[in-house]
Amino acid sequence: MKSKYYSSVSMQKRLLAAVLSITFIFIVLIGRLFFIQVLQGKDLQSKAIDQWTRDLPLQAERGKILDTQGQLLATNYTTYSIYVRPNAVEDKLAVAGFLAKILEKDQDKLYQSFQKSVSEVTIARKIEKEKIDIIRTKGYKGIYFSEDNSRFYPYGDFLTQVMGFTNIDGVGQSGIENYYERYLKGVDGITLTQTDIHGIELKSNTDKYIPAITGCDVVLTIDYEIQKLAQSAALDAHKKYNSNSASVLVMDVNTGAVVAMATAPSYDLNNPPRDDIPLLNTLTKNKLITDVFEPGSTFKIFTLSSALDKNKTSLKERFYDPGYRMVDGQRIKCWKSGGHGSQSLQEAVNNSCNSVFVDLALKLGKNNFYDYLNAYGFGKATGIDFPAESKGIVMNKNSLKNVDLARMGFGQAVAVTPLQLITSACAVVNGGKLMKPHFVKEIRSYDNKTVYINNPVKTSQVISEQTSSTMREILEKAVNSGSGRHASVEGYKIGGKTGTAQKYENGVIARGKYVSSFIGFAPIDNPQYAVLVIVDEPAGYTYYGSMVAAPYAGFMFKGIFAYKGIEPSDKNSNDNAKVIEMPALIGLSYSQAATKLSSLGLQFEVAGTSGKVIDQVPAVGVMVEKKAVTLIRLEKEE
Repeated sequence: MKSKYYSSVSMQKRLLAAVLSITFIFIVLIGRLFFIQVLQGKDLQSKAIDQWTRDLPLQAERGKILDTQGQLLATNYTTYSIYVRPNAVEDKLAVAGFLAKILEKDQDKLYQSFQKSVSEVTIARKIEKEKIDIIRTKGYKGIYFSEDNSRFYPYGDFLTQVMGFTNIDGVGQSGIENYYERYLKGVDGITLTQTDIHGIELKSNTDKYIPAITGCDVVLTIDYEIQKLAQSAALDAHKKYNSNSASVLVMDVNTGAVVAMATAPSYDLNNPPRDDIPLLNTLTKNKLITDVFEPGSTFKIFTLSSALDKNKTSLKERFYDPGYRMVDGQRIKCWKSGGHGSQSLQEAVNNSCNSVFVDLALKLGKNNFYDYLNAYGFGKATGIDFPAESKGIVMNKNSLKNVDLARMGFGQAVAVTPLQLITSACAVVNGGKLMKPHFVKEIRSYDNKTVYINNPVKTSQVISEQTSSTMREILEKAVNSGSGRHASVEGYKIGGKTGTAQKYENGVIARGKYVSSFIGFAPIDNPQYAVLVIVDEPAGYTYYGSMVAAPYAGFMFKGIFAYKGIEPSDKNSNDNAKVIEMPALIGLSYSQAATKLSSLGLQFEVAGTSGKVIDQVPAVGVMVEKKAVTLIRLEKEE
């Protein structure tokens, strides 16, 4: 009985052990299945799909770029990429020879690429449809195609430094194309083809598509018609004066929107010089945003507006200019040898007298001067929606000497970008509001829904409305009666300031090298547009901003008025219609020439410091407009 009892217990234990073992095995199997099916399911499924399918990319169509009126500036056209699956090619030598002939490639290299142990080889990209049709007609197995989108700029050499360009993969490399890449690029799709383990397409295959999503369209603040004017002016100035470059920038005074931006020389956006990297970098760089220069006399409007706003001067104040000022033991010369004598503040602006602006800077003092510099945005980036913006250069206030402050008062010892200059200048005339400059008006999705609107942003209130009003009056007279006369347009009120800045090389003044500029605003009683013209190193001795840059500003304003339908404020004005025959000045002394020009109502610039007149522009007998700006060259130059 005892033996039977132990035998029964033993059987029960064995049975329990078996049940537990089986249960454990099932738990392990269920756990393993859970791990494979649930935790690793997606990953294994992806690997399975990868083994049994081949994929071809579907490149997303890049978003378009348009001007503020909807004019198309950048779009796309369809090209193709060619792929070969070596395992599916029946006659590799014949296919290599055929493709080499059509695509103008090396046959041996193509044949060698077919011998690689890979599922797919990229043969060519960005191929036109005509060649694709020829290849398809031949019917070789193992050759596949996918659609690409190549960038196309309808106007070629147009807005080049602003637009930027893309690489072969359609990725923005510079300019707007680069800055707004995440909006423009879209989302790529894919085509899936079922194949066997060797990569050969199955007869029962049905292609599956994951469609691409088109990128967003970017609408600029640029106006196509005004941009055309700007490019025409920049190109003409560059050729006429054989300059390093010539640039025109137009801004909406009240919003900071960039309306036009052009620099010559330039290049065709559809054919950038990719094989010459130094040339590519030079031509694609937007110097108006990335490079700094010493502004010269155009900077005087900031010194003047600051002094007026701080009640350090007034239109009633008079000054005396003997031709220089002594500061910290250094002699700071006015541009006019012998000086301008006694003059009012308005006359000092008309004459662009350095000595008076030295006085104003010193009256303001270091702290006040720097407070206004900061409020105007100098020494820091404007925050424009564009890559690689420079901050400009402003000396450390703690190390500033009076002589440095004096020179800054008339635009020396400070460096700005052209974009900073025009942005800050707009604040001088728009009621004192410093606006953040911008290129983009809005961004729209591919189905025309608004994604982003770039509303104007005020960054600071620099000067009072009253000071701004006074500055408008002063700058209007600087054009009507001063050196900015060539920027005037009959019947319209335009304000502005000329600039002629010497360039430096290795820390010293480079003889004969200047930057000629003019910045203007119109209509000055209710400013809408600001125009900045810069000509870098005009050849010859006709380098004054009043003669080189101002006429192109006048050309721009005249074109803008006509395009926008802006009516003249004085329809009866015909001052510019009065012409005078240019007198003979060569051989006269400076005082004799100056007296003769003044008696005829002609403004004039002087090259040289003393001696007799050895040349004049315009030449004797040329008919010039009343109060036109002329040039006399003396025997001795500084």
